[in-house]
Amino acid sequence: MFTTLANRTAPLLITTMLITTPAWAQSANAPASPSAAAPPVTSVPTANGPSGTAHEAMPRNRRAAAAQQPSETMQSLAERRISDLHSRLHITADQSPQWDKFAEIMRQNATEMDQSNQQRAEKLASMSAVDNMQSFAQLEQQRAQAMQRLVPAFQALYATLSEQQKATADQLFRNYASNARTRHQAAAR
Repeated sequence: MFTTLANRTAPLLITTMLITTPAWAQSANAPASPSAAAPPVTSVPTANGPSGTAHEAMPRNRRAAAAQQPSETMQSLAERRISDLHSRLHITADQSPQWDKFAEIMRQNATEMDQSNQQRAEKLASMSAVDNMQSFAQLEQQRAQAMQRLVPAFQALYATLSEQQKATADQLFRNYASNARTRHQAAAR
């Protein structure tokens, strides 16, 4: 059943990885002070990288594009992902209008998530368990709405991609999902 559920939710998880990371990780793991920040998160290697080569052969900065650092804002994460995707997909001048719309929605979504995460963090210390759960549910609902705004922009962009670009995008999104699943499983242990 888990495999079936994972296969069904992979597209949503993949796209979510492009714009956000779990808000609960920011609030639950938020350090009491900036100097108490946890060490940077590193991504877990996978068998194949976006180009079909061994993932370990990819430069560390490329692998890090898929993982959010503990104190990083959603805006800075979105900017890294926008830059990384633009580079890897080799977006052409003809594709720029669709790319720009997609990137702008990613930026808007990230800004909204940063604002919501900040509001939640400010209230977290005084929240009851029920308040905490309701707050998390609101963040998840916001994330789903953000995804609904992003999907049409990505579909329009994807329609303009060459077959090679589509293959690259497909592989990148598979790797994002695989890495997220691996990190989630490691965190559950």
